[in-house]
Amino acid sequence: MSDSRSTGATPAYPSPLYAWSVVAILVIACMLSYVNRQVVAIVLEPMKTDLGLTDTMISLLYSSFAASYALAGLPLARWADTYNRKWLITGGMVVWSVMSVVSGLTRQYLLVFMARIGLGAGEAILTPATNSMAGDLFPRHRIPLALSVFQTGAIMGSAIAFIIGGAALQVMQDLSQHALPLVGRLAPWQLTFVVVGMPGFALSIVLLFLREPIRRNLAGMTAPARKGVPLSEIAAFYRRNWRTLVFHHIGFLAFSLAGFAFVFWTVAFFTRVHHVAPGEASEIFGWIFLIAGPAGVVWAGLLAGRFTRRGRRDANILAGLIGGALTIPVIILIQLMPNATWAFVLYAPALFFVNSPFGLAFGALPVITPAPMRAQVAAVYMLTASAGMAFGPVIAGAFNDHIFTGAQGVRYSMIALTAICGVIGIGCLMACRRHYVSSLDEADAVESATIP
Repeated sequence: MSDSRSTGATPAYPSPLYAWSVVAILVIACMLSYVNRQVVAIVLEPMKTDLGLTDTMISLLYSSFAASYALAGLPLARWADTYNRKWLITGGMVVWSVMSVVSGLTRQYLLVFMARIGLGAGEAILTPATNSMAGDLFPRHRIPLALSVFQTGAIMGSAIAFIIGGAALQVMQDLSQHALPLVGRLAPWQLTFVVVGMPGFALSIVLLFLREPIRRNLAGMTAPARKGVPLSEIAAFYRRNWRTLVFHHIGFLAFSLAGFAFVFWTVAFFTRVHHVAPGEASEIFGWIFLIAGPAGVVWAGLLAGRFTRRGRRDANILAGLIGGALTIPVIILIQLMPNATWAFVLYAPALFFVNSPFGLAFGALPVITPAPMRAQVAAVYMLTASAGMAFGPVIAGAFNDHIFTGAQGVRYSMIALTAICGVIGIGCLMACRRHYVSSLDEADAVESATIP
């Protein structure tokens, strides 16, 4: 078989069975990454008590991860558009697993803070590299669904973090009574960090057996561009499509900010408002998350596909907008429930809708982006969306500390934050729809001109 890099020929896509097998492995990788990043929300209360932290300080542990995750994503994405993505993902997984274990081996807030920064840097390669690989594994019209399925790993990982985290806190309570070899006695929250970090080492070995996908749609590019698209070309792409990308990035960011705050403060909400034990609240929430969350992501991807078949060119944005808009009233209603039972019941539709936009947020971008810069455009959006991770929990925590104080304050903080973010998200995605159609038309024209 001739090398498509040198001849300019468009290689055949791999078999659907192999392509979806790669997606399945990447879903597991995504799942593990989210287990590691979300576990801090599960150990929030015991860690806060043990180290004497405020709500703002504990939420900064999530923000430090988010900042590192976003900033490291930009240079790593440039590598992903140029170098072997399999090796980049494998290396990132090893780094984030090490950092999770390190988080559990110290009782110093500053050291945990630094380990969370390392965790973010390790995880930053996975999403941009996957966005790049998806375009080489699937035809362009299949990419949104593939990336929506990939994002189910994020949802399942978050859910499993709460399920395992809640159970682990109880199991680790017994184990913490015994000194461990080399490290001595660890608190339950420390042992939880160590345990959730270990599976990544095993999966990194599995990743070594994947084939690096052949890069495609490089016809007409100069040799230097094949080695890395000039930043000027990426800037030109953003200038041509700035309305689409600005409204897309800010709209999905608003939903992301509300969603991350909602998930991060869930266990604290049930503990403070409804007096449910942290472990019990974590497990119940995790099981609801595991079922409803992935279903919402896949539903949105299928809804976008249905809209596309009906001839809607704005399908990817419209489906994300519908899911995000339906999230707002359900989250607000949860905060007003008189008891934990009704709150848990409403968590099913809330988690279904709150997660539904995020697969399409990424999936909408490769469809309009030239193949050699897909990872980098994904990383720019990831930088924007990471502000949701960074600031959603912190804003809610600051509201708890300074505005809506007391045990009941967490519910009013969530009502205020969700309402504000909902208005911004709906407004921006409504404005994005017609501009997205123009960007899609341009991408169709480019593909028609470059593919024989």
